Amino acid sequence: MAGHVPLSYGSRKTVKKAAEEPLFIRVFLTVVAFIFLFLFLVLPLAAIFIKAFEQGIHVYLAAITEPDALAAIKLTLLVVLLTVPVNALFGIAAAWAITKFDFKGKSLLTTIIDLPFAVSPVIAGLVFVLLFSTHGLFGDLLFANDIKIIFAIPGIVIATLFVTLPFVARELIPLMQSQGSSEEEASLTLGAGGWKTFWLVTLPNIKWGLLYGIILCNARTVGEFGAVSVVSGHIRGLTNTMPLHIEILYNEYQFSAAFAVASLMSILAIVTLIFKNMIEWKANQHG
Repeated sequence: MAGHVPLSYGSRKTVKKAAEEPLFIRVFLTVVAFIFLFLFLVLPLAAIFIKAFEQGIHVYLAAITEPDALAAIKLTLLVVLLTVPVNALFGIAAAWAITKFDFKGKSLLTTIIDLPFAVSPVIAGLVFVLLFSTHGLFGDLLFANDIKIIFAIPGIVIATLFVTLPFVARELIPLMQSQGSSEEEASLTLGAGGWKTFWLVTLPNIKWGLLYGIILCNARTVGEFGAVSVVSGHIRGLTNTMPLHIEILYNEYQFSAAFAVASLMSILAIVTLIFKNMIEWKANQHG
């Protein structure tokens, strides 16, 4: 089979030992796993839809079509359209630089890419407030040029870009490292230029990893709450994304409306999961 790697003796021995575990242990572990998933994943997800339709379809439709809800949905989609392509381009460029070239600061660049994983989203939001608010480091310059970042769409996009920055790069870097650079070198030797080599050699080799990273980036963008909450200002109809709109509805005891909008996010999450599994299957087929 193409791409098949033979198991070492130790790996074969481990697999064989696992297969020889007593039946009751395998059944017990399987049942525990399914119970855990049911209690902490399936049951809460079902509860969202049950609560969303608790007062009928008319209340549900009214909750997701009222002006503030539509504004939150549109803003969320706008942030996705602005954030995901930028992070995809950055991820490709960073992975290309890290895996294909040797340069000073390479380790530092790799570490910085992981920084959003280590910093709390709330702290990230506060940093942008300190930088771009009226009393921030660049506040006077922004105010003089009538540029508004904090409590506006640019601040939401910047905060989301920071939080989702590593996803594409972190999918591509190990993939491109494992593939090496022999094919690119052969292409350049045969006379192809850098761009032609990228489009005809590199991109086809990384397309499944790239799509996987984009899907993860998209999922985090839609669901981001902490950093966006800090920089948005919670202005109804203007700076509320779907998670912020859900929080406001819940705090106002509009539970059915809150769960109705939450159900839309759940549907997006399920669709994202389906695409993720399709891409994993495709990647394995082409492996």
